[in-house]
Amino acid sequence: MNLKRLAVLLLLSCTFEAHSVVADTPEVTRATLGNGMRVVIVHNSLAPVATVEMNFLVGGDETPDGFPGMAHAQEHMAFRGCTGMTADQTSAIYAQLGGDNNADTQQTITQYFTTVPAADVDVALEAQATCLRGVDDSDKEWEQERGAIEQEVSRDLSNPVYKFLSRLDEDMFAGTPYAHDSLGTKSSFDATTGQMLKDFYAKWYTPGNAILVIVGDLDPAMTLAKVKQLYGDIPSHPLPVRHNVELKPVKSESFNLDSNLPYVLSVISYRFPGTDSPDYAATQILIDVLASQRGDLYGMVPAGKALQTGFEHSDDYPKASVGFGLVVLPAGKDSTAATKEMRTILSNYAQKGLPEDLVEAAKRSEVASAEFERNSIPGLASVWSDALAAEGRNSPDEDIEAIKHVTLADVNRVAKQYLVDSNSITATLKPVPTGQPVSEKGFGGGEKVTNAPTKPVQLPPWAAGLLDTLKVPAESRPASDTTLANGIRLIVKTDTTSPTISVIGSVNHESDLQTPPGQEGVSDLLGELFSYGTKTLDRLAFQKALDDIAASESAGYGFSLSVLKENFSRGVELLADNELHPALPTEAFAVVQQETTQFVAGNLVSPGYRTSRALDLALLPAGDPSLREVIPATVGKVTLDQVKQYQTSTLRPDLTTIVVIGDVSAAEAKQVIEKWFGDWKAAGPKPNTTLPAIPVNKPSSVHVPDSEQVQDSVTLAEQLGINRFDPDYYPLQLGNHVLGGGFYATRLYHDLRQTTGLVYNVNVSLEASKTRSSYSITYGCDPDKVLKARTLIQRDLDQMRTENVSAGELHQAKALLLRQLPLSESSEESVAEGLLRRAEMGLPLDEPFVAAKRYFDLNADDVKAAFARQIRTGDLVQVVRGPAPK
Repeated sequence: MNLKRLAVLLLLSCTFEAHSVVADTPEVTRATLGNGMRVVIVHNSLAPVATVEMNFLVGGDETPDGFPGMAHAQEHMAFRGCTGMTADQTSAIYAQLGGDNNADTQQTITQYFTTVPAADVDVALEAQATCLRGVDDSDKEWEQERGAIEQEVSRDLSNPVYKFLSRLDEDMFAGTPYAHDSLGTKSSFDATTGQMLKDFYAKWYTPGNAILVIVGDLDPAMTLAKVKQLYGDIPSHPLPVRHNVELKPVKSESFNLDSNLPYVLSVISYRFPGTDSPDYAATQILIDVLASQRGDLYGMVPAGKALQTGFEHSDDYPKASVGFGLVVLPAGKDSTAATKEMRTILSNYAQKGLPEDLVEAAKRSEVASAEFERNSIPGLASVWSDALAAEGRNSPDEDIEAIKHVTLADVNRVAKQYLVDSNSITATLKPVPTGQPVSEKGFGGGEKVTNAPTKPVQLPPWAAGLLDTLKVPAESRPASDTTLANGIRLIVKTDTTSPTISVIGSVNHESDLQTPPGQEGVSDLLGELFSYGTKTLDRLAFQKALDDIAASESAGYGFSLSVLKENFSRGVELLADNELHPALPTEAFAVVQQETTQFVAGNLVSPGYRTSRALDLALLPAGDPSLREVIPATVGKVTLDQVKQYQTSTLRPDLTTIVVIGDVSAAEAKQVIEKWFGDWKAAGPKPNTTLPAIPVNKPSSVHVPDSEQVQDSVTLAEQLGINRFDPDYYPLQLGNHVLGGGFYATRLYHDLRQTTGLVYNVNVSLEASKTRSSYSITYGCDPDKVLKARTLIQRDLDQMRTENVSAGELHQAKALLLRQLPLSESSEESVAEGLLRRAEMGLPLDEPFVAAKRYFDLNADDVKAAFARQIRTGDLVQVVRGPAPK
């Protein structure tokens, strides 16, 4: 399992002289330091941003017997104090760098990664080098961190999919290190000591066992020189002998698991080749073909035999991986027939072979995907890290070259060898009945707590000089913004990082206002029908047209296209054909209506839906449009004519915004969009798509039983009396970054995780629209910790209302927000989504830079006054999903 988490520090280094430096392309620079640490620097000028990712070749495989989470625990402890850098300093440094740091522990690697403004990369490198020199691993720090990591275990054990994957690993890889993932167990963490962690660190955390990947808009020579300076004199040492992996034949079996999902999930899993195998590339293509919407497995969906199907790949270990076909069915439906049909389909492919056309389409798609990976700096760092550290490649290009050489014969051979019953394990996840939400009188009485004064964090000299200064970032190159003759707003951002173009768009739509009475669910039916082709191309022909140009597309009220530059016009033609002329076939409508009705019936009684519904009922006034409910009776009565009428009245060009980003000029993009969307016309007056303003809520408490969760999921929320354009929006957001967003450097994480271990995650959020806004804090913890955590949260909120935040906290919150601005442009996807979101809201496209200036000028009085006016700690709504809080 990939256990991504907010961690912190980083790691590694090396000893000085570089044995070799090879620039295999103009963008890539490599070095191996004298202590054995490998360094790869990839230049990418997408944004003034850099990602630093340190990969240690140690993970769940290397943990001691009986302590499966040792590598995971060490990953956590890396941010609880390092040689020459305290835990508080670590948190403060990463918070002021923008707060975008994380870590994960996998089966064979542990990764520490951070994305920072390119000008700050030296600070990130220094912080990592500090932790390669030593991690404290004190018993005192572990005692506190153990509570948080055990809450992480409780969270994952509350997830039925995680429980299925854990059981699958135990059975698929019995007798090998792969049989347990890297998460760990509460009992083993209770037996873990600081000294055990020190010993584990001493064995495995050494420069010769590390690969440092740096991607971004950097000078490679200067960056490499800094790496040598920081890491070059750290000594390396020999590694222990690694555990041997000797796979035994799969013992075929079937099992059932209880689930809190709103549907039945049936899975057939197969052991597949691992990353070391010469058949790994053919396996990837096989999986793509089996998942194709032109394949027989997906064909069960339009045939009305499944709500959804798929074929997925997981557990990419060196010696093996897992592939599994899945079928989603309505809650309460017997899965026997659908599972049998899925097995027959997969067996037929194994015996008769795969369609050559689908194999070639899968290869084109994989090659195109490699181009799109360059459009994200952190994404590219992850791709390089996985290729080098997890797969043992020389570069990600090796995977692509291997895929290019895959033949139909290769794929058929792999299918015949691995898609066999004796190599399979079957599982069914079945929803279990759950209780109705229960209103509670109150929250109980928590002991009164006071906040002990915290000393300002004094940063190390190498970080203080740069981070002590606040600076409003320079504005990025503006996007082109025009309105076409038919009312479409077109926003174009040129970026030549790769020969690709992405299109995302939306039609301003509010189903709760636009759905006629008694037709609740009509928008859901329309949304599902977009996947059934167009008036000129049926479902299979339309998907083939996309496959021919290696494009991905979706249509509806939110639509998108990803395509290579050379196929831009053809891709937009297909997108427009689907968006403007969906087939809406009669036979497909009958299937979609039946499937949607069945799904809605199961969803209404699921704990997930009951939780969200309970929150809505508590926050919204009676009769609010957002309380309209889709139920089987309304879905079942909608006619195809009503769906078509709804499409005509709600899908309008004058409510549409399209963002184009990539290797295309504004003029080129406009020409293509006008060519294929220009004939789209609107009829009649614009519909109202803005929800009315609402009054603030009253306090309440609801418990939603969920027998499958061992941990409670808690939401504290309230409606505020402001909208997105209220002057208090910005000081509230600044205050939120005092409360959260910077991990241990912020109040909620410090109080609920660092010092008490009550939670693993705690998130604070202000969501504001044109007419309303909500404020929420969410966390997960054991039932006996719900009240303790809530008491601390209320205390922190009350102090925000009544006391000025410190100068240090204010500086740090501003640094977080100001440095997050360039980080938000570290991928084309995030840039495009930001432009679309601001356009829909009616904000200026350069609003983040306007906001930065406002944040810079705010003071502590402004923050306190906004919280005092808007945050009502006595009116919080509490909704708890899981066991009854104690």
